Amino acid sequence: MASLPPSPFDRDRRNRRTMIGMAGVGLAMLGLGFASVPLYRIFCQRTGFGGTTQRAAAGVQVAEAVGHRMSIRFDSNVAPGMPWKFYPERSTQMVTVGARTMAIFIAKNMSDKPVTGSASFNVTPLQAGAYFTKIQCFCFTQQTLKPGEQVRMPVIYYVDPKILTDADNKDTQEITLSYTFYPVEQDKKPS
Repeated sequence: MASLPPSPFDRDRRNRRTMIGMAGVGLAMLGLGFASVPLYRIFCQRTGFGGTTQRAAAGVQVAEAVGHRMSIRFDSNVAPGMPWKFYPERSTQMVTVGARTMAIFIAKNMSDKPVTGSASFNVTPLQAGAYFTKIQCFCFTQQTLKPGEQVRMPVIYYVDPKILTDADNKDTQEITLSYTFYPVEQDKKPS
């Protein structure tokens, strides 16, 4: 016995289900698109991916790895169009792994108007990002300097002692912390 062809009602119902399913997939993709930036940021912060440093609370207690020292090198840059001089007070520091340490960066606005900047940062070697932890940093907020103003900006950090047991970092003797300041466009007030 031959089967009967599907009725138009059955075809319409299948088409409707397919359209609803595809619309659901489209909405899910749209939602994932909006969530991708914060999800990527969280992923980088948790894993140190791409040299992203870690962040800790001010009261964090870390045991020093006595006898284990490491060189920290500081790199500073300003983006094109950023009228600041920006540099570390000292270009390198020898630190004890696990010890809370402070570095100072100097920024000076070379223009005749206030300028707001935001700093991006990373460390190299990239795999060391998971162990380089900042407690306090000027990079956590935007910085505004008045015309000709010069400021000292601290970074309080430590290198997590777990770096000493990580096979990917067994040969790491130096970590470079790099910052780049970018201008932040301020909202123009109507005249």
